Amino acid sequence: MSTHFPLGPFTPYEHNPILRPQGDGWESASVYNPAAVVREGRVALLYRAHSDDIVSHVGLATSDDGLHFERHREPVLSPSEDYDRYGAEDPRVTEVDGTYYLTYTGWDRANARLCLATSTDLVTWTKHGPMFADFNTFLPQGNGVPGPWSKAGGILAEPVDGRYLMYFGEGSIYYAWSEDLLRWEPCSQDEPVMVPTPAGTFGDFLVEVGPPPIVTDNGLILLIHNAAVAFDDGTVRYTAGQLLLDPADPGTILAELKRPWLEPSTYEDRHGLVSNVTFVEGLVQFQGTWFAYYGQSDSTLGVATYRVGERYSTLGS
Repeated sequence: MSTHFPLGPFTPYEHNPILRPQGDGWESASVYNPAAVVREGRVALLYRAHSDDIVSHVGLATSDDGLHFERHREPVLSPSEDYDRYGAEDPRVTEVDGTYYLTYTGWDRANARLCLATSTDLVTWTKHGPMFADFNTFLPQGNGVPGPWSKAGGILAEPVDGRYLMYFGEGSIYYAWSEDLLRWEPCSQDEPVMVPTPAGTFGDFLVEVGPPPIVTDNGLILLIHNAAVAFDDGTVRYTAGQLLLDPADPGTILAELKRPWLEPSTYEDRHGLVSNVTFVEGLVQFQGTWFAYYGQSDSTLGVATYRVGERYSTLGS
């Protein structure tokens, strides 16, 4: 099935949200920011959820059609260590040879650390701890936190010349290499792949890795990322962009989508714990359709779809 840059057009599902908070426990206040993978012919979401205490857990839900989900009763990943004691947040997941590699943010209310966990069944996870102890992906522009600070790890499932490639970062975007998918060597902190976009554009406050990258027909990596602007009143607006990169030269951007492919458009997108946010973390190809799963204002969970063969509107078409 052909895959080209840019990927899309994506259309938000008319019946979003597909998951909402429920009950009076661990997912009673917010359900959002999901990783996605296809397992045994079903779409599986690993989503962030919390109660009013805003201590996040990772839940599991599965679907036969990518739109209607059944939830696992209990969270599958929860805070348990000093580095994630106040939250296991914002997962991304990649499957390689039957093992699932989950990156997530460990939050201790002072620093955010990109962490790694592995599983063979999506239910029982082994934590491997923070991945980059001293990295601060908000450099060079800074966020007032001296570090460490790292989030958002998207691992490419296919090896590149015998090594695995990951893009990571909130603030700016970086990359790292690994031979075993457990130990990662980042690029120089002084040489980010992407920094915030020029003033007045949709990523001028920060850019952040979205779902794990995919490979296009011409052998290049398509990276779908999140981007934000910040306003004088302290609010933000999150949309989503796209990059095209070369896995053999992962620090060089070959092409960039100059307008968002997903942005707040519905009531849930515009109202919530953090309003005006469409934050994509899950992307799968399933039954001839691409499904992009995203958090809506840190409160509910939505999906946008692109059926292969649909086209962006063009002048004169």
